[in-house]
Amino acid sequence: MPFTFPLPEPALSQPTAPATPTIDGMLRRRQILQLLLRHRNSGVFSSIQLDPNLPPAARGQSQGSPTQFVTDLEALGTTFVKLGQLLSTRPDMLPPEYLAALERMQEKVAPVPVEQLIAVVESELGAPVNKLFLVFDPVPLGCASIAQVHRAVLRDGREVAVKVQKPDVAAQLRSDLGVLRSFASAADRFTRVGRRVRLSDWLAEFSRTLRMELDYEAEAGNLQRFGQHLAPYPELWVPQPILDLCSKRVLTLELVGGVRVDAIPQVRRTEQSMDPLAAALVRGYLDQIFVHGEIHADPHPGNLRVTADNRLAIFDLGMVAHVPPRLRERLLKVLFAAIDGRGEEVADEIIAISTRLEDFEEERYLRETGQMIARYAAISSMSEGQVVLEVVRIATFCGLRTPPELSVLGKALLNLENVCHHLSPELDLRRIVERQLQSVLRARLKKTFSQANVASEMIELQLLARQGPRRVSEILGLLAENRLQMKVTGLEESRLMENIQKVANRVAAGLITSALLLSSAMLMRIESRWSLFGYPVVAMVLLMIAVVIALGLIISSLLFDRRSSADEREERGLR
Repeated sequence: MPFTFPLPEPALSQPTAPATPTIDGMLRRRQILQLLLRHRNSGVFSSIQLDPNLPPAARGQSQGSPTQFVTDLEALGTTFVKLGQLLSTRPDMLPPEYLAALERMQEKVAPVPVEQLIAVVESELGAPVNKLFLVFDPVPLGCASIAQVHRAVLRDGREVAVKVQKPDVAAQLRSDLGVLRSFASAADRFTRVGRRVRLSDWLAEFSRTLRMELDYEAEAGNLQRFGQHLAPYPELWVPQPILDLCSKRVLTLELVGGVRVDAIPQVRRTEQSMDPLAAALVRGYLDQIFVHGEIHADPHPGNLRVTADNRLAIFDLGMVAHVPPRLRERLLKVLFAAIDGRGEEVADEIIAISTRLEDFEEERYLRETGQMIARYAAISSMSEGQVVLEVVRIATFCGLRTPPELSVLGKALLNLENVCHHLSPELDLRRIVERQLQSVLRARLKKTFSQANVASEMIELQLLARQGPRRVSEILGLLAENRLQMKVTGLEESRLMENIQKVANRVAAGLITSALLLSSAMLMRIESRWSLFGYPVVAMVLLMIAVVIALGLIISSLLFDRRSSADEREERGLR
């Protein structure tokens, strides 16, 4: 007999109590600043500042440990738990010991009283819970920092999971992100780490990720798309959302039963082979990334269940990164070149999609990337996820800023390899990845020669054949009459005009300074009723003005010219 949870009818009108007391802005800023100061010399970001091959003692006196860093992040709440999870995908920013500690980060969150969540459900869905569900279990199935999941039964008898966003969590996230933006902006201006990593840009990416994770309608769309894309793999199952019972803060989907992939009993392994599940998971996710352009950024064992009918259930698709087609092609080339052991090609492709910083060491980057790819080709124990993350680390260390999608890809591949190891430790993942990438490439080539693409190219060729002779005749006529002209627009807004104006201003300032110095020198010989240090006051005033202008020119040349040249090099790298 199903358990029913009786609910009072007026619950819809009851005010929602805050999940946590509002923290004063100044107090929160102080807590965050204490975290940064406590760990400023603890090894965080050491992979950027120092050679990672140096012994730990060479990295400076430690003021904290990886475990303490994780504990402090957890103590600051939701925003910093999510920040730690994202930092765990950045081997270019944190040393290995911190990455390992962040991997083990757990969201130690006490359940929110069910009455508060019921108020959210009723407010979002516009009806009392006992009208929406036949059963709503007050005991949560799971509790995280952002949401809480409860089992429920629909009126037609289907079992579902109801994921409810906690009250006031979005407001707290916005407040914390505002504080972090001010710190990141200051770090970008005044620290070497900030100038290299561009913490403001990285934080903006983190903010976008959090906004997507807070939007359960977007997650419902992710579940639908992943279900369609993975349909060719019967071993995989994506529970589908119940759209009528979904909103920005409530997600209702089919209930997932089964065993976590890292808790499968050994008896079941002997009775049922897990090899098909692991192989299908890798193939399906590679299709999802390189064919459909979506990366599930967090496929860890907690988000996967082996069901009773021996299928692999995939859920919790809030963190999905979207990869544009051109970048998708570049990433596919990187993996193909890495599998074939072509280190130079890997390095060239990474440079093409990255930004060159001022101190980019190209020769060192090419050499270290080539050596790393050679090790990967020779050592079977090195995985594709490790290769991608190592490429990111080497690039950042040598002064090359890689796109965030590359780090997400490496982290996703590493998580997939971890899941497959739990499912089938003896499975040859490298061979499966290589074969599936070849299949993806064949599918892309086949799509290139589809009827639609061929028709489009034929139309372009037809236009070229029709208009080409006339255009060539016009150009030759203009050349014969010496009337061919080239017009360059936008010069008045270009960097060239800006630099010319700077040069003109400095030349003018230099001439004025010279005139002032000459005038003051000539006035020194003229007697005056007013004197300063024994010299005429007018002459001394002109001399001081000339000195101030000269010092301003020198400071401007030393500081701003160097910064401008660095910005130009970064822009050339982007192009």
